[in-house]
Amino acid sequence: MPTASPIRIFRPRIARIYALAIGSVMMLAMTVMAIILPYPQFAISDRVGFLILGAIISWFCWRQASVCVKAEPDRVTVRNLFSTTRLEWAQIVDLTFMEGAPWATANLNTGDTLSLMAFQRTDGARGIAEAKEFQALLYEKSDPA
Repeated sequence: MPTASPIRIFRPRIARIYALAIGSVMMLAMTVMAIILPYPQFAISDRVGFLILGAIISWFCWRQASVCVKAEPDRVTVRNLFSTTRLEWAQIVDLTFMEGAPWATANLNTGDTLSLMAFQRTDGARGIAEAKEFQALLYEKSDPA
């Protein structure tokens, strides 16, 4: 019987689905536009511009779809929209998921906070349950001192 992996990855569900769908549709739409636009009015540079715009939108959507929190035995890696942060478990004091907040927040031992976009309010009960699961891991990993 295989043992459970000591690494747990938390990801949002709804934001991920929408981001991947929107990014794919936008890239497809920009590619079609680049192909079907009439030539004399739209030069090659215009067509390349459509492809670049589609690529930028798709890249942004891919970044949104790839946000996650990776809980490993010795550290936590938080990948948000524009940054990736690696923390030791001891650096995280607590997790808060305020009513009305779009995502959870980690309170750090430096007094700073770090948004955890992997736990999103749009996921409803699933997002809250995963935040509680991460918080349980946090309490399990914290020093009893």
